[in-house]
Amino acid sequence: MKIFYTPHFKRSFKSLPKTIKKKLGKQTDFLLKNIHHPSLKIKKYDEKKKIWQARIDRNYRFYFLVKKYKYILLEIKSHPK
Repeated sequence: MKIFYTPHFKRSFKSLPKTIKKKLGKQTDFLLKNIHHPSLKIKKYDEKKKIWQARIDRNYRFYFLVKKYKYILLEIKSHPK
Protein backbone atom coordinates (compact mmCIF):
# COMPACT_ATOMS: atom_id res chain seq x y z
CA MET A 1 0.00 0.00 0.00
CA LYS A 2 1.03 3.59 -0.58
CA ILE A 3 -0.18 6.88 0.85
CA PHE A 4 -1.33 9.79 -1.30
CA TYR A 5 -2.30 13.24 -0.04
CA THR A 6 -4.98 15.48 -1.50
CA PRO A 7 -4.11 19.16 -2.03
CA HIS A 8 -6.59 20.01 0.74
CA PHE A 9 -4.83 17.66 3.14
CA LYS A 10 -1.46 19.21 2.31
CA ARG A 11 -2.77 22.72 3.01
CA SER A 12 -4.29 21.64 6.33
CA PHE A 13 -1.08 19.84 7.29
CA LYS A 14 1.04 22.98 6.85
CA SER A 15 -0.83 24.84 9.59
CA LEU A 16 -0.52 22.07 12.21
CA PRO A 17 1.76 22.22 15.25
CA LYS A 18 5.08 20.41 14.85
CA THR A 19 4.11 17.80 17.46
CA ILE A 20 0.98 16.81 15.52
CA LYS A 21 2.96 16.54 12.29
CA LYS A 22 5.37 14.16 14.00
CA LYS A 23 2.51 12.08 15.46
CA LEU A 24 0.86 11.89 12.05
CA GLY A 25 4.06 10.41 10.63
CA LYS A 26 4.00 7.72 13.31
CA GLN A 27 0.33 6.94 12.69
CA THR A 28 0.71 6.74 8.91
CA ASP A 29 3.58 4.28 9.45
CA PHE A 30 1.19 2.16 11.51
CA LEU A 31 -1.43 2.50 8.77
CA LEU A 32 0.99 1.18 6.16
CA LYS A 33 2.19 -1.70 8.34
CA ASN A 34 -1.09 -2.73 9.99
CA ILE A 35 -4.41 -0.97 9.40
CA HIS A 36 -5.73 -2.70 12.53
CA HIS A 37 -3.10 -1.22 14.83
CA PRO A 38 -4.88 -0.35 18.11
CA SER A 39 -3.56 3.23 18.38
CA LEU A 40 -5.22 4.16 15.07
CA LYS A 41 -8.71 3.34 16.37
CA ILE A 42 -9.96 3.25 12.78
CA LYS A 43 -13.66 3.41 12.12
CA LYS A 44 -16.01 4.13 9.24
CA TYR A 45 -16.74 7.84 9.14
CA ASP A 46 -19.06 8.02 6.13
CA GLU A 47 -20.54 4.73 4.91
CA LYS A 48 -21.91 6.21 1.69
CA LYS A 49 -18.66 7.88 0.58
CA LYS A 50 -16.52 5.08 2.11
CA ILE A 51 -14.47 7.51 4.18
CA TRP A 52 -12.52 6.20 7.16
CA GLN A 53 -11.38 8.03 10.28
CA ALA A 54 -8.16 7.34 12.21
CA ARG A 55 -6.79 8.79 15.40
CA ILE A 56 -3.60 10.82 15.61
CA ASP A 57 -3.99 11.61 19.27
CA ARG A 58 -6.72 12.57 21.67
CA ASN A 59 -7.42 15.82 19.84
CA TYR A 60 -6.71 15.16 16.15
CA ARG A 61 -8.06 12.79 13.50
CA PHE A 62 -7.32 12.13 9.86
CA TYR A 63 -9.78 10.96 7.23
CA PHE A 64 -8.98 8.78 4.26
CA LEU A 65 -10.22 6.56 1.44
CA VAL A 66 -8.96 3.10 0.59
CA LYS A 67 -8.63 2.55 -3.17
CA LYS A 68 -7.04 -0.65 -4.49
CA TYR A 69 -3.44 -0.40 -3.30
CA LYS A 70 -3.44 3.09 -1.84
CA TYR A 71 -4.67 5.21 1.03
CA ILE A 72 -5.80 8.68 0.02
CA LEU A 73 -5.61 11.12 2.92
CA LEU A 74 -8.39 13.66 2.60
CA GLU A 75 -8.47 15.73 5.77
CA ILE A 76 -6.72 16.29 9.06
CA LYS A 77 -8.41 18.29 11.79
CA SER A 78 -8.99 18.67 15.47
CA HIS A 79 -11.61 16.39 16.94
CA PRO A 80 -14.45 18.03 18.88
CA LYS A 81 -14.87 16.79 22.41
